[in-house]
Amino acid sequence: MTNQIGNPAENDNKGEGNGRELIAFRIGEQEFCVDIMSVREIRGWTAATPLPHAPSYVNGVINLRGAVLPIVDLAARLGFARTEASARSVIIVVRAEHQLFGLLVDAVSDILTVTDDALQPTPDIASELAKQFVRGVMAIEGRMISLIATDNVLPQLQAAA
Repeated sequence: MTNQIGNPAENDNKGEGNGRELIAFRIGEQEFCVDIMSVREIRGWTAATPLPHAPSYVNGVINLRGAVLPIVDLAARLGFARTEASARSVIIVVRAEHQLFGLLVDAVSDILTVTDDALQPTPDIASELAKQFVRGVMAIEGRMISLIATDNVLPQLQAAA
């Protein structure tokens, strides 16, 4: 399930650091991805314990091997309708800055290997809020995939950056 995007000669030359691996996932009909270096694990859906007065995009917390892990409904955080969690839903556990948290998404779809030139800047027509969450966009095999800026998903991480 790995796709290589960009110049094949560049993909063969991994020692120069011009390629990166991304985990692609679906939210509704749209595809997004995160850098694999920020992903700690991918786990099946686990119901979260709600937290009082938490932001609307935070489902709650789960126990991850003794650690309290906040779960962010990424669809809600990006301004879409809340995710209706199902058996197919997954939690992508990521680390941004010094914070570990889970991203609730509909399904993981692919692992991509891309060259840096495959990532295009977020279009100027996008709002500043959209640019805050999307680092760039890639056109891959007829699909448009947006790279999520995981360090901007939680507000306290934005303030620390």
